[in-house]
Amino acid sequence: MAIPITVLDCDLLLYGRGHRTLDRFKLDDVTDEYLMSMYGFPRQFIYYLVELLGASLSRPTQRSRAISPETQILAALGFYTSGSFQTRMGDAIGISQASMSRCVANVTEALVERATQFIRFPADEASMQAVKDEFYGLAGMPGVIGVVDCIHVAIKAPNAEDLSYVNRKGLHSLNCLMVCDIRGALMTVETNWPGSLQDYAVLQQSSLSSQFEAGMHKDSWLLGDNSFFLRTWLMTPLHIPETPAEYRYNMAHSATHSVIEKTFRTLCSRFRCLDGSKGALQYSPEKSSHIILACCVLHNISLEHGMDVWSSPMTGPMEQPPEEEYEHMESLDLEADRMRQELMLTHFS
Repeated sequence: MAIPITVLDCDLLLYGRGHRTLDRFKLDDVTDEYLMSMYGFPRQFIYYLVELLGASLSRPTQRSRAISPETQILAALGFYTSGSFQTRMGDAIGISQASMSRCVANVTEALVERATQFIRFPADEASMQAVKDEFYGLAGMPGVIGVVDCIHVAIKAPNAEDLSYVNRKGLHSLNCLMVCDIRGALMTVETNWPGSLQDYAVLQQSSLSSQFEAGMHKDSWLLGDNSFFLRTWLMTPLHIPETPAEYRYNMAHSATHSVIEKTFRTLCSRFRCLDGSKGALQYSPEKSSHIILACCVLHNISLEHGMDVWSSPMTGPMEQPPEEEYEHMESLDLEADRMRQELMLTHFS
């Protein structure tokens, strides 16, 4: 006797014939505390995401019983903040793990499409000056419009032959370049660089470097640590300070640069899919890159909505590859060296 087998079509669930939505979970049926504990964000923030991404998540097709944008967003937030496709997460909103995966893909792409809307440098001179003033008020470092650094995010091995993603700890990762302001808002994010590239090589090949080399942000600079070369637009600490002015400069540099270190810890604490605690991202480098960027977009949106960037409990990010040897990182750029000397003479003597 033949036994009938029902095959569930995930696309059927997601988009649906006649485009009727499948609403298994209602935001109004749960408390704010439950939403924060399960999905990491409050009710009004989730409603905003539904409004922002709803059109992208409601593509009409010829199928039926589509999962609503609200449910897709909850599934994605659950993954970003927990780091795994937990059965209880799918059960909580009434979808399978396979559908969870498709929801994450849909929401990720919708957020990536809007990355330039939320991740950007200030557009006008007054806003740029305000950023400089805020950084100067922190530790007395003038002219700073952002702090730059790289962070590794673990990914699964793309294939046995490709060693470009193996970092110096022998782990597969993406080396992500980011710039933030004093509040921790991200102004540049490049998440596509393979983990074998050292930080200075990532910066040299980045669109960020091209912008500054082309003079797009004149009379301003970024702060970076000694894993980068000194440039006229990138101030690094002295490897061996000797004079009082050099020590004061290095102390101000360290205090200012710590903002991005704190931002990295916050990102990895809020979005546990990035911190490696549940294992590497189980996606191709391209899809992993998009997930990281989507989390960065959510980070900035949460800041725009008044959520405290430092409110999440701090936990360390994925263990980073060892710092590079710094002796060879001192710049051969004589003009950059002159500018740094002038900066120390003018502001730290």
